[in-house]
Amino acid sequence: MTTTGMPALTLAPESAWTKSSYSGAEGNACLETVSLTSAIGVRDSKDQGAALVFQRGSWNTFVAGLRDEEFQVDA
Repeated sequence: MTTTGMPALTLAPESAWTKSSYSGAEGNACLETVSLTSAIGVRDSKDQGAALVFQRGSWNTFVAGLRDEEFQVDA
């Protein structure tokens, strides 16, 4: 992670942020992302004021881990 708590609109305009197509209709537990030059911005869809910024390689590794179910918790 390169930056924490960066004002989201400092990173990109409102229109650049996207929500996952997997988000439910309620939209109350979603993340929004924005593709930056060498990083990815991530923010909470309910609290759009601050964003976290991840280096692109770190973000890609995290997403690959999600797809490979590396983070599944046994209930």
